Amino acid sequence: MKTRLFKEQGPGAGLIGRLLRLRFWIAEALHLGEQQTILVVAALIGLLGALAAHAFRVASEFIHWALTGQHTGHVESFARLAWWQCLLVPAAGGLCAGVILSLRSKWRSPKAGDYMEAIVLGDGRVSFRSSLIQSASALFSISSGASIGREGPLVQLSAMLASLFGLGKNTPAVRLRLYVACGAAAGIASVYNAPIAGALFVSEIILQSIAMETFGPLVLASMTATLTSRHLTGNNPLYSVALPQFSEIGWSELGAYAALGLIAGVAAPMFLRILRLTRTGFQKTRIPLPLRLALGGALVGALAILHPEVGGNGYSVIVSILRGNWMVQTLLFILLFKVAATAISFGSGAVGGVFTPTLFVGVSLGSVFALGLQALWPTFAAYPAAYGLVGMGALLSATTQAPLMAIILAFELSLNYDIILPLMAACVLAYYTAKTFSIRGVYASATESTANLSYERGLASGHVAQLMKPNPPHVTLVSPFSEIVRIFVAQRFNSLYVLDSRKRFCGAVSMHDVKEFLHAPDLSETIIASDLVRNDFPTIRPDASFAQALESFSHHTGERLPVVSNDEHHQLLGSISKADLMLALVNIRQRRSDPPPQPAA
Repeated sequence: MKTRLFKEQGPGAGLIGRLLRLRFWIAEALHLGEQQTILVVAALIGLLGALAAHAFRVASEFIHWALTGQHTGHVESFARLAWWQCLLVPAAGGLCAGVILSLRSKWRSPKAGDYMEAIVLGDGRVSFRSSLIQSASALFSISSGASIGREGPLVQLSAMLASLFGLGKNTPAVRLRLYVACGAAAGIASVYNAPIAGALFVSEIILQSIAMETFGPLVLASMTATLTSRHLTGNNPLYSVALPQFSEIGWSELGAYAALGLIAGVAAPMFLRILRLTRTGFQKTRIPLPLRLALGGALVGALAILHPEVGGNGYSVIVSILRGNWMVQTLLFILLFKVAATAISFGSGAVGGVFTPTLFVGVSLGSVFALGLQALWPTFAAYPAAYGLVGMGALLSATTQAPLMAIILAFELSLNYDIILPLMAACVLAYYTAKTFSIRGVYASATESTANLSYERGLASGHVAQLMKPNPPHVTLVSPFSEIVRIFVAQRFNSLYVLDSRKRFCGAVSMHDVKEFLHAPDLSETIIASDLVRNDFPTIRPDASFAQALESFSHHTGERLPVVSNDEHHQLLGSISKADLMLALVNIRQRRSDPPPQPAA
């Protein structure tokens, strides 16, 4: 006897009927398709990224207290420690970081260890073990005062969580890569309280393309991460300083800002070359990794004895520089010492980012330039903080080769719109000046080669089988109406494929096909799938090209197409999503626009 689903006397029957009617209402009122589902997932990923960033900050502060006995920042801690403690604390942190990092070779994983590799080249799978090892190692390096930023491990953690979230939903590779990219955007946004720059970081540096199929989810993930971070840590901009109105800066000073952009464009290749030469030098020593990181920590500690400002990522010093009252000689020494400390930390192999140290070097460079102008022409550079912010953005533009991201980030860090015009001039000039030196951006080694390999994999000549998701929801010709209803309630798809006893595709049942029977319970109990199936439902073959799939979708209003075998049996192999196809086409388009690889700096 068939179960009465819609009569109140049936156990649970009324509930299932109401659930299906609710699904109809949502589908008709909100028009939620797969692209809208991607946006919802992107928002959840942003939330996860912000929570991971907050947990990392709390853990970092605890380890810093355990090592130094102080709750202050790195600069204040180094200023209070005895000289031997300045050597011992970062050396001990480096040793612990190296021991943890050495475990990576014992626990190898077929998944990508780096989030950029997973996005550009891989299938979106980020190694859980490798990410935890890298993050734990970075935790000790950062907490003990290494001159690196927290953005590296935070982005890695956020991307890893996004990958795990997508894998739990059996997500296709092309969409999983987008989820990992959303995680990376959320990580950057959480660190710098900069939602637009977080999305642009991934679009401009990693994806090298700004298309709404990818940019929309990135923006939503960044926005959610920023809102969550602001709720946990406060709503103030990261570097809140008082700047003049642009009319007070004066148009005549635009030439000075342009000159600062040129200087930053020349300084960026030198800075990156120092980082890479230092890493090569450390590697040539053949010292075991734990001892190498301990040596790097001790050297940074030695520099901190003379200038505590070089310890840590430099956040408090950047704020102090932007607020003024620094002598040019002191700034020059701190600038040189910070470059040396960053090169040592980076070269020794410490896990972390150079994003924030680059901001430190940039703000110091801009402030030194402003103070020099003041000495030569007292009417110029009345506000060194403005030059500091512009120098920060200009050096970041040159080192990352992402001028749009640098402009937006420098603006979001201060939330002062009046700096936009000189910032735009300096960042663009810095970018083009650095390119004349055939500079590879700081992230080039992680994106250039993988981008070319991804193209060579044949994405441009891809086929439906690459994007096909196996085992879509289906019923048989004799499946009762009650089973069809239950599957529609459990699944979010609007069409249910129908197979015969030999698993051959016979057509599909649309969710709207069952709508008229929801209010006729007696009639619904006599209906089976063969009474509702649409035999003219379009299909596609697994060897069809992406162009053919796009043509098929242009004649079909649904979100998915069934993939059937090439032989006369027409067995159901899987289904392909329009959203996944569009993401794949975006990847093809961005790879075709890639410039040829630049020679090494």
